[in-house]
Amino acid sequence: MENFTFLNPTKIVFGRDSETSVGVETARFSRKILLHYGGGSIKASGLYDRVCASLKAAGVEWVELSGVKPNPRLSLVHEGVRLCKQHGLGFILAVGGGSAIDSAKAIAMGAVINGDVWDFYVGKGTPTDALPIGTVLTIPAAGSESSDGTVITNEDGWLKRAVGGPFLYPRFSILNPALCVTLPPFQVACGAADIIAHLMERYFTNVTNVAFTDRLIEATMKTVIAQAPKVLANPDDYDAWSELMWAGTIAHNNLLNTGRVGDWASHDIEHEVSGIYDVAHGAGLAVVFPAWMKHVLHHDVDRFVQWAVRVWNVELDVFDKEATAREGIARLEAFFHKIGLGTTLASLGIHDDRIEEMAKKGTDDNRRTLGNFVKLDSRAVADILRLAR
Repeated sequence: MENFTFLNPTKIVFGRDSETSVGVETARFSRKILLHYGGGSIKASGLYDRVCASLKAAGVEWVELSGVKPNPRLSLVHEGVRLCKQHGLGFILAVGGGSAIDSAKAIAMGAVINGDVWDFYVGKGTPTDALPIGTVLTIPAAGSESSDGTVITNEDGWLKRAVGGPFLYPRFSILNPALCVTLPPFQVACGAADIIAHLMERYFTNVTNVAFTDRLIEATMKTVIAQAPKVLANPDDYDAWSELMWAGTIAHNNLLNTGRVGDWASHDIEHEVSGIYDVAHGAGLAVVFPAWMKHVLHHDVDRFVQWAVRVWNVELDVFDKEATAREGIARLEAFFHKIGLGTTLASLGIHDDRIEEMAKKGTDDNRRTLGNFVKLDSRAVADILRLAR
């Protein structure tokens, strides 16, 4: 196990009607805020009215910025930064899923600097501060409600990049599983795939003697595998939503990182796919991750066997470990199909051949490698994308 320091300062307010406390929680930080969200879904569900009523009751004034899209755009971030500076706003409240929260985090960084926040995403400087943010989560998926990272897409070149820092942890996040019952099945499936991907990125590590966090990650994966089909079959199942929502938060709040070094190549590869084709992040991960597994399988067959046996209940073939591992990958793909996702680029509607372009962009023209479990150069990334076709 590696040395580590663990701190997660995000206050979680979990349960029915928890969004009614958003005004009190927000007022602890500022009375003038940016209210940031996506489209009309929070208004149709009544959540917008409840949030506004709570803010008003707590004496909080707000400026609104809606229009967040999946794979949140830099242009909207720039608008948010402008509004924060123009109106002297001291806090950002994101209402929605990971896209709204990631966009809020980017605005929070940009609001306290004179330059362009995009510079941080491409390594031109290191962020050291941000406005405080809070969240009301509506989609269990990205884990951004309790993480220290943000991912943004720049329309100029369609680059999707990430940045992180301890100042990006939300000060509070409100999680009411009842807010999820109106989610479309496709968004539910993408969220489940995103959560599982966060877990697998951490699970496949070269660090030894991490049995405790292995078991935690395995248990969280099994929870998602059990609960996602339940909420798809019965969207009103509050208990199943509770399990899935809390699993999504724990999957990405860095607790499960402790003592280990994760991989993250699949996320980096998927960022190139969704950056160019604007596909849902979870749907892209359902395509990229199995292909990555097939490519790196022989690096540590025993870890894949452990994953297959413990998570997918594959019977161990002591005479053919590779067969056991490959059955685990097959069961992962079967799960994605079961919840309504494809596992090929073609299933995403991608039929043109921009594989070399994605491989070069992802590796900065082969100046860097992706991943830690196996370090991937441009050629390896291209090979994985071809496996995904």
